[in-house]
Amino acid sequence: MHIHLVGVGGVAMGNLAAMLQAGGHTVSGSDHALYPPMSDKLREWGIDAHPFDAANLQRKHPDLCIIGNAISRGNVEVEYILNERLPYTSMAAALFDFFLKDKQVIVIAGTHGKTTTTFLMDHVLSEADRPPGLFAGGVRADGMNGFRVSDSQYFVIEGDEYDTAFFDKAAKFLHYRPKYLILTSVEFDHADIYENKRAYQKSFQHLLRLVPGKGSVIAAAEDRGVRQVLRDYHLAPIHWYASERFTRKKASALREIGIKPPYVQKENRGVSNDSPIALSAFSRKARTVQFDWPGTIEDFALLGEHNTANAQAVSILAAKLGLDPERVRRALQNFPGVLRRQQVRLDLPAESTAAADAGITFIEDFAHHPTAVRATIKAVRDAYPGRTIHALFEPRSATSHRKLFQKTYVNAFRGADRVYICDVFNPDKVSRKERLDVRRLVNEINRSRKKKTRAYFAGTPDELLTRFRKQFQPHEDGDVVLAMSNGAFGGIYPDLEQILHSCRS
Repeated sequence: MHIHLVGVGGVAMGNLAAMLQAGGHTVSGSDHALYPPMSDKLREWGIDAHPFDAANLQRKHPDLCIIGNAISRGNVEVEYILNERLPYTSMAAALFDFFLKDKQVIVIAGTHGKTTTTFLMDHVLSEADRPPGLFAGGVRADGMNGFRVSDSQYFVIEGDEYDTAFFDKAAKFLHYRPKYLILTSVEFDHADIYENKRAYQKSFQHLLRLVPGKGSVIAAAEDRGVRQVLRDYHLAPIHWYASERFTRKKASALREIGIKPPYVQKENRGVSNDSPIALSAFSRKARTVQFDWPGTIEDFALLGEHNTANAQAVSILAAKLGLDPERVRRALQNFPGVLRRQQVRLDLPAESTAAADAGITFIEDFAHHPTAVRATIKAVRDAYPGRTIHALFEPRSATSHRKLFQKTYVNAFRGADRVYICDVFNPDKVSRKERLDVRRLVNEINRSRKKKTRAYFAGTPDELLTRFRKQFQPHEDGDVVLAMSNGAFGGIYPDLEQILHSCRS
C-alpha cells in the first residue's frame, strides 16, 4: 500500500512514517518546509518528502492519505484530497488501524509527565526482555527514537488529549482503546481547544470509559483532577498511588476515592490483580526511593517527587504484568532519561576541591504549564541543595500564552533565586485581553513575600541572553541555570553554554 502523510515534518508524523515503512508500505510525505533533525531522519529512513503541492498526490496517487492535526482546510493537498475523494484518515486512527488493534495497549495519559512515563514503561518492559511496540512524543536522552514496531503483545503509547484533526475534534487518545491506562494528572490545559476545565476533564472521562473490565486504571491519588474524573468510576479496577506523606496527612482525600484508613497500612497494600481498588505508596530521600513494589531503589535515575510518582505507576503495572522485581529495580536505576526533560546540557565542576559540591550546571526542560514549572524547579532545588537557581522561561505554548495562569505563575517561580522571562512567543496568536502580561508577572514576582526571588523581564530570547550575561556572577556554593520552554527558546542555548564556559576561563 502507498501511504502519503500530509504534515510529515513533525516528530509524531515522522515517527509514524518510519513505522509504516518498517511495516512494508511505500511511504511518502509533505510539509511546509523540512528542517533537521526530521529532514535528515526521513532521508535516512528512505522516505520521499517534499513541500506541500497537489502534484505530490497527482503523481503518486496514494492508496491512503494521513492528515496531521496541525493541517487545516486551505492546504493545497487537503483540498486536492477532498476534491478528488482520495481515502484519508488521521494519525491517531492510523496508529490504531495499523499497529494497535491486535495489541494489549498501555496508554500513558495526563496533563504532565506523559513522555517520560511512556519511555520509562517501555524501558522497564524492554529490560525484562519484553520490548513492546512504542509511540512517544520525544527522544530518549541516549538518542533512541520514540517509536518501535514489535511482535510483542504489548504496545506502549503516549496518550495525547489534543484534538485529532480538522475533521475529528475528539482527543487523540480516544482512538487508542487502552487495556491498561496510567493517569498521571488532570489539570486544565490546551485552552486553545478546550473551552473550560469541565470540557477538558470530560475528554479524560471518555477515555476512562474505554478501559475494559479485565483491564486496569493506575491513577495518581495526589492529583485532585484525577480524583475528580474517577469519582463514581467502577468500570475497571483502579490502583491508586501516592507518596507516603500524602497517605498519612490526607485521609479525607483517600476516603473520597474509596480508600479507607485501614488500607493506608502497609500490610493492606499491594499490587494484586483481583482487587477492585488498591493503593501503593512511595517515599524518597535524595536518590534513594522506597516503593511498596519492587522495593528500595538506591540510585533512582530521575529527579523530583513527580518523577518518583511516575515510576511508582510504572512499577504497579509492571507487577500486574508479572515482571521480575529485580529487573524492574535495575531498569529504574539505569533509565537514561528523555531529551529536554531535566536534561543536563552542561556540568562544569567546582574550580577548587574545597567546594566539592559546587559548580555550574545547565539544565534544559520542556516545562511550560505552571505546575510543571514549579515541580521542575523543586526537583532541581532538591537535587542541588545550596546552589543558586537561575530560571529562564519562554512562554511559548498555547497555555503559557494566556493570562489564565497569570497569578499561578507567580507561585510557580518562587523556588528559584533569579528568574528571567521573555515576552510570549508569537503574541498576536492571542488577543491582548487574553494574553499573559509578562511585565506584570515579573513585577508580581518581585513584590511577592518570597523576597529572595528576583525576576527580570526581557522582550526576546536574545535580549534575555544579553540581560543574563550582564547579571550572572558565579556563586561560591554553585549555580544551576534552568531553561524552560516547549520550543527552541530562540536558539540561545549554544551561546548560553559559551557564557557559562567563559566563567571558568
